[in-house]
Amino acid sequence: MTFHDPKALDTTDHAAKLDRLATVAVRVGLGLQPGQELVMTAPLDALPLARAITEQAYRAGASVVTTLYTDELASLLRFTHAPDEAFDRAAGWLYDGMAAAYRNGAARLAIAGDDPSLLAGQDVDRVARANRARSKAYQPALELIAGFAINWTIVSAATPAWARAVFPGEPDAVAVPRLWDAIFAASRVDREDPVGAWATHNAELRRRTEELNGRRFAALRYTGPGTDLEIGLADEHEWHGGATTAGNGILCNANIPTEEVFTTPHRLRVSGTVSSTKPLSYQGTLIDEIRVRFEEGRIVEAAASKGQDVLAKVLDTDEGARRLGEVALVPHSSPISASGLLFYNTLYDENAASHIALGQAYSKCIRGGLSMGEDALVAHGCNRSLIHIDWMIGSAAIDIDGVLPDGRTEPVMRRGEWAR
Repeated sequence: MTFHDPKALDTTDHAAKLDRLATVAVRVGLGLQPGQELVMTAPLDALPLARAITEQAYRAGASVVTTLYTDELASLLRFTHAPDEAFDRAAGWLYDGMAAAYRNGAARLAIAGDDPSLLAGQDVDRVARANRARSKAYQPALELIAGFAINWTIVSAATPAWARAVFPGEPDAVAVPRLWDAIFAASRVDREDPVGAWATHNAELRRRTEELNGRRFAALRYTGPGTDLEIGLADEHEWHGGATTAGNGILCNANIPTEEVFTTPHRLRVSGTVSSTKPLSYQGTLIDEIRVRFEEGRIVEAAASKGQDVLAKVLDTDEGARRLGEVALVPHSSPISASGLLFYNTLYDENAASHIALGQAYSKCIRGGLSMGEDALVAHGCNRSLIHIDWMIGSAAIDIDGVLPDGRTEPVMRRGEWAR
C-alpha cells in the first residue's frame, strides 16, 4: 500500500507553476524584447527553472540565451585545495564578457537559490579576499546593472540546501516542496493570472512612490528598540518601486518578488545607531544581530552576535562599504513577512522588512541620474562601492518619520505600517 504525503511535490501542479514563474520572469521581470540576448546565471539545482525560463525567453523572441551555472561543490573544492594566492584572483575575462554583452544590449537574469551557509566553515580571510577579487572584476558589469542601464531581474529556485535552512529538521522531500510553495506565493504565480496580478501590484507600488516623491523629504528618522537613526536623502532623489524603465527604454521588475519602495540616501548625511531585525545571509555566512553607529554618513562602530568577523571584512572592502547606497520601505504586513518564514535569502527577507544597503547606490534614483557622470552623481550624494548588501532594520516596533527641508516632520510608518 502506498501513502501520499500531502506536502510532497504534486508534479503536474508544480510544472504548471514553474512555467508561470518562468513566464513572469521573462514578461514581467525582464520585459524581454524580440531579438534581445539574455545572459542568465543559475545554480545547478535550479536547472528545471533555468530551462523553463530559456523556453519562455525564446518564445518571447530572444536571439540567444546563454546560461552560466554555478556548482557549490566546486566552490568548496577551491577552498580545500587551491593555493593561498589564488584567492586574490577572479575570472576577469568572464565578467568583462558579461559587461560587454550588456553594453551590446543583452538582458540579465539571475536565479538565486544558493546554500545560505555554504562557506560558513571556511577561512574568513580567504572568503573576504575571494569576494573582493570577484567584486573588482564584476564592477564594470555591476555599474550597468546598478545604474539600470539594462533590463534585469532576479528570481529564485528552491534547492535542497536552501530548503533545509528554511525548514530545519524536515526531510528534503517535504522541505523542498514547502519552499517552492512559498516562492510561488511570494512571486504571485499561485494564481490563474500572475501577469495581471503583477500589474495590479505594480500600480500600488507606483502610487506609493508618487506620494513619497511629492512629499520631498530631506531625511528619514527611525526610532525603535536599538535604533535611533536619521538618514539624509540624496539631492534630487527619486523614489522607485516595482516596475521601472531601464536606460534602454525597457520596462522591467528587477526583483521577483518585490514589496519595496526605495531611493538613494546621501552618502554623508547618515547619523545615529541602528540594529538589524533579521539575520543577513551573506556569501554563505549568517550575520546576526548587527548593530552599527554612523557619523557623517560613515559606520564608525559595528558589531554582530554572529558573523562579526565577516561583517568587519565586508566593511573594509573599500571606503564606500561603510556608507549607504539604498534605503527602502516595506510594510511589516507584506506577504513575505506574513508568511512567518525566515528565508536566509536577501531577495526574500528584504521584502519582509524595511531595509538599508551598504555600498553602491542606484543612479536611477537621482533625477536625470542615468545620464550623469560619476562626479555629478557623487556631488548629489550617491555612494560608490564594489558591494551592494541589503540588511533589514524594519519591524512592527519601528516608527519612521519624514523630515521636511524646514525641519518639520510627518509620519511615514507607525509600528511598521504605512501611516496613511
